[in-house]
Amino acid sequence: MPAKLFLVGTFLVSTLSAAGQSSAPPQVSARALAIHNSSIVVDTHADTPQRFLDENFDIGNSDRKDVGHVTLAKARAGNLGAEFFSIWVEPSFKGQFAHRALDLIDSVYQQADRHPDRMMMAFSVADIERAHQQKKLAALMGIEGGHAIENDLHLLDNFYRLGVRYMTLTWSNTNEWADSSGDVTDPKIEHHNGLTDFGKQVVLEMNRLGMMVDISHVSDKTFYDAVVVSRAPAIASHSCARALSDHPRNMTDDMLRAVTKNNGVVMVNFYSAFVDENYRKAADAQKKDRDAAVDAFVAERKAQGKPVSYAEYDQVQRAWAAKIPRPPFKSLIDQFDHIAKVAGVDHVGLGSDFDGVSGATPEGIDSAADLAKITQALLDRGYSVADIRKILGGNLLRVFRDVEKVSHQMQTSANTK
Repeated sequence: MPAKLFLVGTFLVSTLSAAGQSSAPPQVSARALAIHNSSIVVDTHADTPQRFLDENFDIGNSDRKDVGHVTLAKARAGNLGAEFFSIWVEPSFKGQFAHRALDLIDSVYQQADRHPDRMMMAFSVADIERAHQQKKLAALMGIEGGHAIENDLHLLDNFYRLGVRYMTLTWSNTNEWADSSGDVTDPKIEHHNGLTDFGKQVVLEMNRLGMMVDISHVSDKTFYDAVVVSRAPAIASHSCARALSDHPRNMTDDMLRAVTKNNGVVMVNFYSAFVDENYRKAADAQKKDRDAAVDAFVAERKAQGKPVSYAEYDQVQRAWAAKIPRPPFKSLIDQFDHIAKVAGVDHVGLGSDFDGVSGATPEGIDSAADLAKITQALLDRGYSVADIRKILGGNLLRVFRDVEKVSHQMQTSANTK
């Protein structure tokens, strides 16, 4: 995660919204709050496990000064019903990818064990619904980056048994079987023109297991290969629309329409450079100086023989982020609106990237406690209550059910042969 904070291209910012439009986050009305608090709110990406493992952070922490996005108190305040915790392995752990992933998985289980009255592990749609009834946070997991399986389908199977319910085919690094958007233009990296034959086997094995195929971070060609190969709907666990912010991590309108045909769902990322074009340009303009400063900081710590902790990275990130104002809240809602218009309202949801983009979210989104503002903004734009509930979590639950159904069909078919 610390490296993730910098490698995605972060910190800096944007301009005011168009003349005549309010850029301020809305005040949440009683009606919006009632809609929000009666919905199952699902977020598909939070990097909090890095804090659990490296910082010994307790999700039950009640310190109001804590700068993180996700605690049990903040989740309750924002009626966050289900969170997919990211099992992200920084590529520098080469040779220890699976080991690091196992440690992160264990850290999530430890949090659930520590707070059984407010949090429970969940592995299915039924578990999410049960947690909602019990007013507990449903904790799920998704592997971020296919390098974590170390090119071994047996490891993929084992991760599923441990509770992993989606896998992002790549992170910002191309692996041995799938190209990433993060380095697709780098001539030093060996690419595959999308998915290799083994990569297609990975997708089909995920279908068989009941693990959602996540196409955030992948190259455009890998995306198209994945949605063609997959027998189940795919997800983009934390991505935005390229039409609004021209970042290779984002999805073109053609890609959004392909998700519709696949019956999948795009979960909107809250990271400002993916949300707002002006922020993205500012970040790109300062990337060279920023990266140099970060490299110098890391080199100094290594020379001292000291590891760089999550807290230290977070502090450096926030210092950069504070240099220029954050993008307006409106830019975030524009992303939901655009994806709903292009892909359809049945194909958009929440994929915050909480605790992976500290200090780099739009105005008004400081933690999970602020999620009801999105409900108010959608209501203000004329979305129906039924459609708002879909965006808040219903669409993801539909896809999850479809993935479970395809898994059952594939396993039943295999057993009858």
